[in-house]
Amino acid sequence: MIEWYKKVIFENYANFSGRARRSEYWYFILANVIIGTILSVLDNVLGFKLGSSNSGVLGSLYNLAVFVPGLAVSVRRLHDIGKSGKLLLLFYGIIFISVIVMVVSGFSVFMSGNFSMSSLGVAFFAPLLVVLAMSIWMLVLYCTEGDQGPNKYGSDPKNDAAEINEIGTSQL
Repeated sequence: MIEWYKKVIFENYANFSGRARRSEYWYFILANVIIGTILSVLDNVLGFKLGSSNSGVLGSLYNLAVFVPGLAVSVRRLHDIGKSGKLLLLFYGIIFISVIVMVVSGFSVFMSGNFSMSSLGVAFFAPLLVVLAMSIWMLVLYCTEGDQGPNKYGSDPKNDAAEINEIGTSQL
């Protein structure tokens, strides 16, 4: 797991071209969850809070540091299944628009003085369902096995590892 994490952070920090295997992507995500949890605990123990929020200084700095490699490995993961990285931009755009629609509709209901869950209506819950559906679809894409052989984004990363292993064993 650590080797995949180091590969994403140190070798491919802002590399948006090529392909990333499922293991590279998911081990990076797992390492981020573990590191984020540890930093959150440290932030709480040491009292490193940002204002009145639940965010801590260490966790926020770490999230800022891994933002670009996280985007890069996500784009390369989509490339591995033959999808464009622009799909990620579309996904975040839909989430952004959905959140704006939800906030505006919630605010208008709140200002009307008739605030209840039933009064929120379709304008609030439809974008929530869209975000949920898109999130499930992206999860399925990230779990899908990559294209076998080269595709328009590069060579098959599984074949590259197999060739390196063959070279290493043939020299023994």
